[in-house]
Amino acid sequence: MLGQDNRSSFSGKIGYVLAAAGASVGLGNIWRFPYLCAKYGGGIFLVVYILLALTFGYTMIIAETAIGRFTRKSPVGAFSKLGNDSMGMKIGGWINAVIPILIVPYYSVIGGWVCKYLYAYLTSPVKDIADASFFTGFISDGTASEFWFIVFMLMVLVVIFMGVENGIEKVSRIMMPILVVLAIIISVYSVTRPGALAGVKYMLVPDFQHFSWMTVVSAMGQMFYSLSIAMGILITFGSYIKKEVSIEAATRQVEFFDTAIAILASLMIIPAVFAFSGGDPDTLHAGPSLMFITMPQIFASMGFGRIVGILFFALVLFAALTSAIALTESAVSTFADEFKWRRRKGTVIMAVIMVILGSLSSLGNGPLENVKIIGMQFLDFFDFLTNSVMMPIAAFATCILVVFYMTIDKVEEEVVYGNHLFKRKKVFSFMIKYLCPIFVVIILISSIASVLGFITF
Repeated sequence: MLGQDNRSSFSGKIGYVLAAAGASVGLGNIWRFPYLCAKYGGGIFLVVYILLALTFGYTMIIAETAIGRFTRKSPVGAFSKLGNDSMGMKIGGWINAVIPILIVPYYSVIGGWVCKYLYAYLTSPVKDIADASFFTGFISDGTASEFWFIVFMLMVLVVIFMGVENGIEKVSRIMMPILVVLAIIISVYSVTRPGALAGVKYMLVPDFQHFSWMTVVSAMGQMFYSLSIAMGILITFGSYIKKEVSIEAATRQVEFFDTAIAILASLMIIPAVFAFSGGDPDTLHAGPSLMFITMPQIFASMGFGRIVGILFFALVLFAALTSAIALTESAVSTFADEFKWRRRKGTVIMAVIMVILGSLSSLGNGPLENVKIIGMQFLDFFDFLTNSVMMPIAAFATCILVVFYMTIDKVEEEVVYGNHLFKRKKVFSFMIKYLCPIFVVIILISSIASVLGFITF
């Protein structure tokens, strides 16, 4: 089991960085970042996001990683230990721990959609895949959607079953370099399409006329998706880091990796959509259908559409897998720490949870389409509950834990252990005390207000 005395660990900094970057680089980077970037000002959104990554994102990564390594526990045990068993901190720990348990089932459903599209590009005519009815027909077919969901889920569980170093780290070492290479290839192909340079300019050149308060709020919200903040993942992965590894250096590399992939994803998608739509950024506002309808239509209009489609969905599959693996590992680690279950038992229990909750989301566009919670289908409801409600609360609890229980001095001791540097200590201290709590409250209120129709994103 993953007890404190014989806890699994990464082999070193590279293992942690690739695993943490793999957790961060997921569907949120590949499609959510590009359409938010296009919707909220292009270049100015990118500038705001990078500034937040260097402050808000940096602070939360440092905090969660230090909590994990200091306690050598997953979220529940870490919050309980540092919070002196206070009820509030125990609740904060459980919220952090439950989030990945709720996310990975519906995330695996979307991963199944990606598997289906990759298979389709290998076997079906490109024009058929580009038809909007291909996607709607597939997700409304309960049998097909469920089958591909199970395929993706099994791929994730096999890696989890193999363990931290032999499973998660080895897979990350293989998948992440391939993902980067594929992203570069597709980006180069995309920006060289006729008319694509207008998209590159829109994305990279800041225009302050496009700036609004929603640019900041949306960029803050994207932080959670992009950096795996407040999901229990970084606390869990932090507990696997050896003492000699520099937390700040590793954090810088995760920041760089994540932001680079988000920019590459935007270069893959925004210029291609500009070229396809004649320069209309509104085409990018399609949300999930951007990946499964708009992009296949773009591929069908290009030369080498099948090859580009295969490369694109292979890249998306790798990104989805690394994130799903990290989410599942956080859950299995919690089971091991809190219930003393061995990895095999924890993985099996997680498989049962994934099948039950994932099937609700998988069948939500088909046989269960008329069953809704507060007006939302199961997938949308689980997404709203975790990302818009639970994650901001979890992040707020982390800020409270660090400032009032663990203390910033203890965080500093963990970061500088082994004569490592804490170059941005002043930034960390100011952010964790003042700005991060304010940011997460803003995200929580704005997200709920958006769902209730009080504001429009």
